[in-house]
Amino acid sequence: MKKAFITGANKGIGFETAKELLKAGFYVYLGSRDLGLGQAAVDRLNAVGFDQVTPISLDVTDEASIREARQRIGDETDVLDVLINNAGINGGTAPFTVLEATASEYLAAFHTNVVGTAEVTKALMDLLRKAPAPRVVNVSTSVGSLTLQSNPDWPAYHYAKYGVYATSKAALNMYTIHLAYELRDTAFKVNAVCPGYTSTDFTGHQGDDVGVAAKRIAKYALIGEDGPTGKFFSEETNPITGEIAW
Repeated sequence: MKKAFITGANKGIGFETAKELLKAGFYVYLGSRDLGLGQAAVDRLNAVGFDQVTPISLDVTDEASIREARQRIGDETDVLDVLINNAGINGGTAPFTVLEATASEYLAAFHTNVVGTAEVTKALMDLLRKAPAPRVVNVSTSVGSLTLQSNPDWPAYHYAKYGVYATSKAALNMYTIHLAYELRDTAFKVNAVCPGYTSTDFTGHQGDDVGVAAKRIAKYALIGEDGPTGKFFSEETNPITGEIAW
């Protein structure tokens, strides 16, 4: 049975993505900053017939928590097939402009969205390397695309700047490029995926159904050996091929 770890998975897109991988026959390690909330999420999954799932306490901004999560997963399995770096924060309050943002907001967003992702990935790399076809999906956003954000013809140009959040996700995209490059001669597939504007706590419950977003994320966790790596996908933005410009 293949095994996956999803960060920030006790609710929203992460939780629904866990469902998608459970449906695909995976054993899922469900990451949650609050273990009680993680257990509650697992209980909800158990209630609908998914029992191949374990909650893992993880705060991606805490090095000790990352080490403990790695140890906990390593106590149960020698191999990890999929890592989905889903945990993230918006980094501030509306209107999210760079002229109003504070240093603490930037630091918080980068610590969670970039540094946390990098540290979790590094901590789990030994388990991922043992998988025959390891996959890493970094959950990004189209508002982290420099190309789209600078294009006046893009529909979201005038209303979706999200300065702090977008800046951190642009950095995450660069991290994804480097990770894919460093793993280019291996069986790894590493991609950045935008789930689209989705109805979650993150958006004030505005946007598309969370199940649609989860399917978009899971798709790139399940790609075969002929699948892409080192790419950026937003099927909301490009419904034909999915790929968008960095």
